[in-house]
Amino acid sequence: MKKLDQDWKATARTLSEALPYLQRYDGAIVVIKLGGHAMSSEEALNSFARDIVLMKQVGMNPVIVHGGGPMINEMLAKLDIKSDFVNGKRVSDKAVVEVVEMVLSGKINKSIVQAINNQGGKAVGLSGKDANLMVCEFDNLELGFVGKPVEMHPEVLKTFFASDNIPVVAPLGTGRKGETFNVNADTAAGAIAAALKADRLLLLTDVAGVKDSEGDVVTQLTAKQVKKLIKENIIAGGMIPKTETALSAIKGGVRAVVILDGRVQNAVILELFTDHGAGTLIREA
Repeated sequence: MKKLDQDWKATARTLSEALPYLQRYDGAIVVIKLGGHAMSSEEALNSFARDIVLMKQVGMNPVIVHGGGPMINEMLAKLDIKSDFVNGKRVSDKAVVEVVEMVLSGKINKSIVQAINNQGGKAVGLSGKDANLMVCEFDNLELGFVGKPVEMHPEVLKTFFASDNIPVVAPLGTGRKGETFNVNADTAAGAIAAALKADRLLLLTDVAGVKDSEGDVVTQLTAKQVKKLIKENIIAGGMIPKTETALSAIKGGVRAVVILDGRVQNAVILELFTDHGAGTLIREA
């Protein structure tokens, strides 16, 4: 009985300590890029969904942008469609883009929507093509229909903020001539966050955060420090595009970006509602 009593007290203390953060983020727009471990199992996805429903319940405005590379690879293999990569980006001809849209807007998007709904939320799935949310141009002709966002129309997302609904966005864009573009999920999340002037952009990944030259996670960085670490090759490999997305989002008006470990259960809640945090926070200064 004593152990149970201690657990209750610990839970009450945690809730009490969260109060300043709940007040701080009341009405805040938070864009979350979902990928990696958080999408790897039904259990992990349900845990993430529960966190998102909690955010909406306490007055925040979460917007989910998801990836789905492994699932796309699996479907392309089943259909015997070859897909190459150039500098980490998928070469996307028309056949590949059709599969990408089918997987992202169909199977993956609706599984996330269902997970949130199962936790008591009201999620709505859409893509960057809906209401011309994300208008794109060719990123690099060598890559085919891989898009870079050049014009954003976030009004459709703002309509969700006055309701109980939670938008879940597949990273597809539309071209000025009606093309469908495959957009990197981090890039899409950064562009959407900037268009909304979001309070936070959270990039869930499979590493603990940005590391220094000693291999230790840095809890806070300025934009200037990030550029220095990239120049010194301390930030390297797959972390470069994530930090570049962060810098672009901050330049576009996002207050801060957090690169956090999606393998940690309740990572989003730990980052937003505790002193401890769950990754590396990057801000202008």
